[in-house]
Amino acid sequence: MGDEEKFDAVVVGAGPAGTAAAYTIAKAGLQVILLERGPKPGAKNVMGGILYNHYLEEIVGDAWKEAPLERPIIEERRWIMTQKAFIGVDYKNLRNREHPHSYSVLRARFDPWFAEQAEKVGAMVVPETVVERLIVKNGRVVGVGTGRGDDIFADVVVICEGIGLGAGLLEKTLINGIPLRRKLRPNEVAMAVKEIMQLDSGLIEERFNCETGEGCTIECFGDSTMGMSGFMFIYTNKDTLSVGGGALLSEFNATLRSPNDLMEHFKNHPSIKPMLRGAETVEYLAHLIPEGGYRGIPKVYGPGYLVCGDAAMLSNPVHREGSNLAMVSGRFAGETVIHAKETDDFSERRLHEYKGKLDNSWIMADMRKYDKAVPLLEHNPQMLTKYPEIADRALDEFFRVDGTSKWEKQSKILKMVRKEGGLKMVWDTLKAAWAMK
Repeated sequence: MGDEEKFDAVVVGAGPAGTAAAYTIAKAGLQVILLERGPKPGAKNVMGGILYNHYLEEIVGDAWKEAPLERPIIEERRWIMTQKAFIGVDYKNLRNREHPHSYSVLRARFDPWFAEQAEKVGAMVVPETVVERLIVKNGRVVGVGTGRGDDIFADVVVICEGIGLGAGLLEKTLINGIPLRRKLRPNEVAMAVKEIMQLDSGLIEERFNCETGEGCTIECFGDSTMGMSGFMFIYTNKDTLSVGGGALLSEFNATLRSPNDLMEHFKNHPSIKPMLRGAETVEYLAHLIPEGGYRGIPKVYGPGYLVCGDAAMLSNPVHREGSNLAMVSGRFAGETVIHAKETDDFSERRLHEYKGKLDNSWIMADMRKYDKAVPLLEHNPQMLTKYPEIADRALDEFFRVDGTSKWEKQSKILKMVRKEGGLKMVWDTLKAAWAMK
């Protein structure tokens, strides 16, 4: 491909990060090509299924109202589960009826629409194209090599390929003998699994206490993941449920459990099973999610390249946020490319602007804030096993009417907590509150 055919930017991966980057670059009048390995955007992409419309609106403006979203989320539930019970906190915010801030979404519907918006402003979207390598010349990334045998050259390559564990572009590309990202450890990655389950919209609304067209989320910790570090979820779509969750890859490896074991365990919990009765699985998906925290973030810029979204390890599992970090990082990358083009300077020093944008945004503030949350659960499994059991038994005793005085009950509960939990339980609870506050 000659210089006259060179693009201003190549974007790898048409997920929320890649499409946001391509849209931003194309809207400024630059030549950008968006490469997607699947037969269409969204075909290979997976996420739990909650999208925050504020960040979408920042990119496409009022067009976000035409996006194929599922249900506005009016109610959020958090459950700590044991084998025989759950302890829950539910929050139903009726303000969200007028001004929703999040929606359930199916990537197979949303991603093609989002990519179409990028096409409308001038991006070239090319599906069924696997990027096999980054082309490096004279110590800088100058393009990509594809599975079609084509080399595509550009001033900047924006990498939004997801984690790409083991054989990802970042891990296998060397500049001055150093890979663009070190190999990830199993405790920095979660294996997530998800089923799309068909269920009549009326039954969804009845079972989840939703008004017509409104949605609910349920996120479950503790026994839901068989005590592993992670969580399970149910998100309500128009006429399907997104049911899934995940845990650290290191814990799957240590316990020899499979993602399917986790799903079956969750779906058959006595609190969950009735809500799924009659629902038919129509799609099964699996995906790796970054869990490395702030310390796991690789270098996100370099000579001729930028890294966004999951590829940059941008994920906040405490607030199940990923798509919003992806879209905002993609937009920041797009803005950086635009500014670099204005001065025709695509040096590493110039592309450092992208990291500055991240560092001065809420993204890095949140990444730093929740950096210790996942390691805390990983190294303190009692928080998801023993302590919920103690709380369950305490509540069982407290609410049971059996002729025992309330004084005796309270004394019995305190003795049990002191004996089985002790000061360590108090200390662990304070540490968890501090890590997730």
